[in-house]
Amino acid sequence: MVKNKSHSAGVKETLDITDELIAERRTSLKMPKDMTPWMAKTIEFIDLNMLRAGKVISWMVIPLIFAITFEVIGRHFFNRPTLWAYDITRMIAGAFFMLGAGYALSKGIHIRADFLYRNWKVKTQAKVDLFLYLLFFFPGFIVFFWVSFDYAYTSICGKFILAECLDGKVRIQRAMDTTWMPVMWPLKICMPIGSFLLLIQGISELFKTYYAFVKGRWP
Repeated sequence: MVKNKSHSAGVKETLDITDELIAERRTSLKMPKDMTPWMAKTIEFIDLNMLRAGKVISWMVIPLIFAITFEVIGRHFFNRPTLWAYDITRMIAGAFFMLGAGYALSKGIHIRADFLYRNWKVKTQAKVDLFLYLLFFFPGFIVFFWVSFDYAYTSICGKFILAECLDGKVRIQRAMDTTWMPVMWPLKICMPIGSFLLLIQGISELFKTYYAFVKGRWP
C-alpha cells in the first residue's frame, strides 16, 4: 500500500499497488545470496537470455504496425485494399503471441486470479504455484510441444518421413481460407519454438517458487 498526501485537499489518498507488485516481483536478474548456487546461476542464465529473446521478439511489432497502416491507408484513402495485409497481420500477431509467452512468464504477467492470490502468505502462494507447475504446466506444455512440433513438421513435409523430406520431398502447406493463400510453416514453426521457450522459463519459475516455499519470500 502506498499513501500519498494530497496537497490541495489536505487529505490522504491510498493507492493499492498489490497487483503491480505481484506482476513485477520476478524482474531481478540477481538472485539472493542464500539461494543454492547452481539454482541461482540457472535462474539468472535463463532469465537473462529470455530478456534478450523478448527484446528481439518485440521488434515484430514494427512489420505488424506497417501492414495494418498500409492496409488502412490503401483501403480508405485510395480504394486499393491488399490481398496480403490480413494474412500478414494475423500471422505476425500469432507468432508474436507464441514467441513472447516465455518472456511474459518471466515477468509474471500472465493472467491469474490475483483477487485471491494476493491475499495469501508467500508460502501459500509458492505452494499453490509449485503444485500447479508440476501438475499442469509442465505436463501440458510437454504435450503441446510434441503436438505443435508435429504440426509444424507436417506444414513443411506433409506425411513424408524426415529422410524423404531432407531429400527434397516436401509438401508445403498453404492457408486455404483466404485469396492470398500464404504458406503456413513460418507461423506454425513458432508454436514449438514458443512452447519450448515457455518450458525453459518454467524451469526458472519452478526454482523461484521452490525458494519462496522454503524461505518464505520471493527472490
